[in-house]
Amino acid sequence: MRTTRALWGVALVSLALGACTASPPDGESTTPTPTPTPEVAQVPELRLPEEPTTVLDAADAAARAASLSEALFASAPVAVIAPADDVAAQVDAAAMAVSLGAPLLLTGTAGGTSPDAATDVTAAELERLNVVAVLAVGEAEDDVDLDVPVTAAPDDAQDRAAVLRVDPLPTPSTAPGAEVATVAALAAGAHDPGAEPSGGSGGEPSEAPSDEPSGEPSEEASDEPSGSSPSPSSSRSTGTSAGSSPSASSEDGEDRLPLTERAETPSGGLVLTTGDPVDVAAVATARAAGVPVLVVPGGDPRVGSATVQAVAAAAPTAVVGLGAAFGPPETLTWKVATAATGVELPGGGQTLFPGRRLVALYGTPTFPALGLLGEQDLPSSIARAQGLAAEYQALTADVVVPAFEIIVTIASAGAGPDGNYSNELPVETFVPWVEAARDAGVYVVLDLQPGRTDFLTQARLYEPLLLYPNVGLALDPEWRLAPDQVHLRQIGSVHASEVNAVSTYLADLTRAHALPQKLFVLHQFSHRMIADRALVDTSRPELATMIHVDGQGSQGAKAGTWASLQQGAPAGLTWGWKNFVDEDVPMLTPPETYAVQPVPELVTYQ
Repeated sequence: MRTTRALWGVALVSLALGACTASPPDGESTTPTPTPTPEVAQVPELRLPEEPTTVLDAADAAARAASLSEALFASAPVAVIAPADDVAAQVDAAAMAVSLGAPLLLTGTAGGTSPDAATDVTAAELERLNVVAVLAVGEAEDDVDLDVPVTAAPDDAQDRAAVLRVDPLPTPSTAPGAEVATVAALAAGAHDPGAEPSGGSGGEPSEAPSDEPSGEPSEEASDEPSGSSPSPSSSRSTGTSAGSSPSASSEDGEDRLPLTERAETPSGGLVLTTGDPVDVAAVATARAAGVPVLVVPGGDPRVGSATVQAVAAAAPTAVVGLGAAFGPPETLTWKVATAATGVELPGGGQTLFPGRRLVALYGTPTFPALGLLGEQDLPSSIARAQGLAAEYQALTADVVVPAFEIIVTIASAGAGPDGNYSNELPVETFVPWVEAARDAGVYVVLDLQPGRTDFLTQARLYEPLLLYPNVGLALDPEWRLAPDQVHLRQIGSVHASEVNAVSTYLADLTRAHALPQKLFVLHQFSHRMIADRALVDTSRPELATMIHVDGQGSQGAKAGTWASLQQGAPAGLTWGWKNFVDEDVPMLTPPETYAVQPVPELVTYQ
């Protein structure tokens, strides 16, 4: 057997040598065919801003797009450009930019920006990115003079796929005003970099989105969280090789882009937009970088349950706000930190108004003489408040939230051991009430009747309760005495400076502990109860400041007080109304109460 195998081995070697040394047929070359050099993809370099919060508040679209490109791309071999005055072209370009993983920049003019200024800022950004080729959409090719090849994006789907060398996302259909939300939802799917693009998916419009802008980060076409980078096995590639001409020709004569590959997205980024169409290009750049985008109408991420939960789910470490509506970075920082807790107010979201109204029982536990809240036990009080709220819910599209207004410091006839004519009830007395209310979706307002001490001193005593997310604070100036005054002989009052000291304390506490917005109530039934009321600070967004008109008597007198107190009131106030079960003549029904103008945000029953 060994000899046989050896002979067969010699024979095979002889055949192989014969094949190698045989003469080629006449006329054929003996030069071996070289193996083509494989194309090497160029990869953009992505990054996140070093600061935890950045606000890009440039007014024009070109500058805003360039600023976000600079924030997220350290470099990019390819960029897409579109005209600044053509939103439809920008949406078309956005689909291609996201497909390529390339920034989208703008040329020309929009919103009063000079064409040269817009084009200059884009040219400067293209130079910084160190691009080797540019894809132009619409008339953008005519607006910029660059030293790198500029390829016009074809209209035909197959030709477009050949130029991009990848099946691009279809251009989405958009309803007017929904362009940004539509682009925010774009996500590049998985792609085999070894496969040739078919050109079959481009050019067909997708279904029109809802008229309501998205309140959540856009979802990727995979199981990965929105904005996550594709895995190496699913990277998307485009273009020609790094060693060849930057813009090679496709088989049908169209220029092709250089071969690029999507970069891995740094984790923790989040871009916020109000949905203004000026943000289309910037939002496309964010999605091209794989960074999730959240539409936040109005610029406050605390507004609305969907927005709060989207921020909480994103757990961002670097946030970029697009537009001045987000305020300075320090303001956006604490608002994002608050939203990121995911803790919501009863009724949803982290801001009180608009969209929510409260109906409250007033009083204090175990003291029936002070109001309805003391007439039953805790479970019955929750049920009673919920029943009252249900009567009002039928009257409004707003969410009606049941509430307690609990007197925690009670004005007393005697001076007491501390001489302040106020009985401060123990904090621990109210913990079960606050926690049961929280669990039942009931808001709580702590009411202070300080006597001869000041509101701030008493407010600090109840800080453990104020740290609950469903607890606000009310000041009752009727019971704020001067050193020589006594309850029921004089009506107390407070100066605006003391009110502002309390609001500053409460707002700072709310911000420091990332709590939802707190209701800050000022009781008033005569002008002299709050001295220099025009100086009351209503500017702190951590608080919803309210004047609660709590006079009693005939409805004519109450209506007169209501109208009078609104005259000269500081801007930014909300309004509360009190129904006295025994003292009002007659007491208003829920429909009659909501017929009051403006409709009160808080109605309490005493």
